[in-house]
Amino acid sequence: MSDTSARPDKVEKSDAEWRAELTPEQYYITRQHGTERAFTHPYNALKAAGIYKCVACGEPLFASETKYDSGSGWPSFYKPIGAEAVAEHEDRSLFMRRVEVRCSKCDAHLGHVFEDGPQPTGLRYCINGAALKHEPK
Repeated sequence: MSDTSARPDKVEKSDAEWRAELTPEQYYITRQHGTERAFTHPYNALKAAGIYKCVACGEPLFASETKYDSGSGWPSFYKPIGAEAVAEHEDRSLFMRRVEVRCSKCDAHLGHVFEDGPQPTGLRYCINGAALKHEPK
């Protein structure tokens, strides 16, 4: 799992600042580690070319070329845009053992990564649409 706590451009804000900048749903997902309901976010079905960025800090996270329809109900990608884009952390909530995915720049909770994705990586980054901002090409 990757640890990017020493990143020099790390974004750190107070809880009040995050609440003021994000919508209630974005705040719930990115700062309180929430999850949106499956099949509810428009990005799940979006096929437009572009870059998916962190909704909290604007960090580029995933390229549309790596997005695929996993059938899970959440936007899914088989790899991040770069090795340093996301950080992975062990998540033992809900009586499960999973790998949480966070933005490496601001620690926003994005979703989870699973080992049931397509080749070439075999990974499925299952990401909350509300944690992302799509920038069209």
